[in-house]
Amino acid sequence: MRHGIFTPPTPVNEPIKSYAPNSPERAQLKAKLEELRGQVIEIPLVIGGKEVRTGKTAKCVEPHDHGHVLANYHVGGPAEIEQAIVAANTAWKSWSELPFEARASVFLKAAELLAGPWRATLNAATMLGQSKTAFQAEIDAACELIDFWRWNAHYLAQISREQPVSGPQMWNRLEYRPLEGFVVAITPFNFTSIAGNLPTAPALCGNVALWKPASSAVYSAWFLMKLFEEAGLPPGVINFLPCSGADISKVALAHRDLAGVHFTGSTEVFNGIWRTVGSHLGEYKSYPRLVGETGGKDFVFAHPSADVVALCVALARGSFEYQGQKCSASSRAYVPRSLWPAVKERLLAIVRELKMGDPKDFTNFLGAVIDKGGFEKIKGAIDAARTAKDAEILIGGKCDASKGWFIEPTVILAKDPKYVTMREELFGPVLTIWVYEDAELDAALTRCDEDSPYSLTGAIFGRDRGEIERLSTRLRHSAGNFYVNDKPTGAVVGQQPFGGARASGTNDKAGSSMNLLRWLSPRTIKENFVPPTDWRYPHQAAP
Repeated sequence: MRHGIFTPPTPVNEPIKSYAPNSPERAQLKAKLEELRGQVIEIPLVIGGKEVRTGKTAKCVEPHDHGHVLANYHVGGPAEIEQAIVAANTAWKSWSELPFEARASVFLKAAELLAGPWRATLNAATMLGQSKTAFQAEIDAACELIDFWRWNAHYLAQISREQPVSGPQMWNRLEYRPLEGFVVAITPFNFTSIAGNLPTAPALCGNVALWKPASSAVYSAWFLMKLFEEAGLPPGVINFLPCSGADISKVALAHRDLAGVHFTGSTEVFNGIWRTVGSHLGEYKSYPRLVGETGGKDFVFAHPSADVVALCVALARGSFEYQGQKCSASSRAYVPRSLWPAVKERLLAIVRELKMGDPKDFTNFLGAVIDKGGFEKIKGAIDAARTAKDAEILIGGKCDASKGWFIEPTVILAKDPKYVTMREELFGPVLTIWVYEDAELDAALTRCDEDSPYSLTGAIFGRDRGEIERLSTRLRHSAGNFYVNDKPTGAVVGQQPFGGARASGTNDKAGSSMNLLRWLSPRTIKENFVPPTDWRYPHQAAP
């Protein structure tokens, strides 16, 4: 038995490497890119620590060169999901009973491995498999995930220290237990850091997980699984399950031992998860915890006092970094008529300079969108805008799938604030702008708040402090992550906990203690040092 109250190392956000010409990290990353690209690997499932090959396979390809195969991965089905549930439940007892510091040590070691010898591997895998530039991979697959693991340990220690007061002759304590059962972690393609955090945050709290990575990000997910193993994660705590969402829903979400779902993805899919869980209420051992970060139609609202230069840089970066495939990407903007001529001129000038291509060329600003399905959806919206009476394409719009899924950064001018690309999530390099009359600023704020069902991220730009405060108040419920004079992307763990409400999710704030609390089941313990020996109360005595 250990004796002591243990405090993890004080977390510090991982410094971002520059990958500048002639830097050692650039040379190391380029070498790793060539190494990984020069081989086709086989990716099995991992269930209870054992590799499982089903014989049913699919391919991992480069989005920017979809003819190039990086890996063949085995696809699981209902039988493998059932095996994973058994493996997770078997691992639960010993893992859940480990002291906090033992579990935290696994993920703190994973952070150090990722900061050092695994950094180039995860960055290169993310660049190749998800078409991220070196910088976008660095801030995601390396820095953000390192931050998640370090800060989550810090936050869980903080939670553990929160204890109730004790009255005379007693001692009240609060124990933070894991949930009973398994957690299903369903992770998206666009952030390797999210893929790493969604199964590990519950695991840090003593839970076990079935991890379903996005089919278009199995490649980087596989390297994460190998990193978990090297860090000392016991078999069965996290089970790696490339499989269909339909099979997960049919088997895992209907299982009696489902303890929770940790999800990042589309609103539509999360709604389906919620309905599935609701249809099985009364069959579960406990009510499952549903934690979801879903869609967004993130905005930039410019006040007439805004700095045009800063506004245009934020629009370009916020809309077109990683091809607009961030939940937080700015995809709609509200610009006052008085600023529009200057904004239009500067923004279009910036967009003309954005270079698109293979991320292995470090001079590129954008890569390709993730797959054919995403390409077709975005292309369809752009094609519709070409002939729409309520929209005009100001720049971009070319789509080329001959080698990779490439879509030019595109700016659409909406003549109607309710034009479809001002309201519906597109998840691509498309920014739609509506120009409002300065005298109708309040009506434009209402449009910004009410026209889209989402509430994930948003930004305002202005230099008038009184107006900044007024706009912040008016848009209080329109974004879970709100920015003043900054783009609405780039939340940093420990600095801006991330999540939104309305159709954007449950707002449980990944990268904070709020998220970890969802994976804990507290037990109150009262110990009475001097228990009563008489059943009577004083008021019962005769006068």
